[in-house]
Amino acid sequence: MSRTDTPLPININYRKSANLLELSYADGTVLELEAELLRVYSPSAEVRGHGAGQEKLQIGKKDVRILDIQPSGSYAIKICFDDGHDSGLYAWEYLYELGSHKEAFWKDYLRRIEEAGASREPSLISIKQL
Repeated sequence: MSRTDTPLPININYRKSANLLELSYADGTVLELEAELLRVYSPSAEVRGHGAGQEKLQIGKKDVRILDIQPSGSYAIKICFDDGHDSGLYAWEYLYELGSHKEAFWKDYLRRIEEAGASREPSLISIKQL
């Protein structure tokens, strides 16, 4: 789908209890994107790198939450996450692609996590009290 024929959401809601972004479209389509999926597929250079093969696998993001959503012009939103990540601009086309092919994105992410011997679970840090 090209930039000109990608539908624009008519409503965007963050469903805090379910920890997902819900995008509604004029044709009745509703896409639900979990915060974890949005975070691990952030369009930022921090995640994607600056070219093919420079992508950085995001691990330990299972419990990541959305703190804020800000419009960015008329073409995108900026999502701020509770792990401090806030540099991705999610264009309407990208959000539609993520939502329309969510199952494939999840499968690919889970495969890469497994291949890396990594985990979606956040790492725990022990703190000793003195």
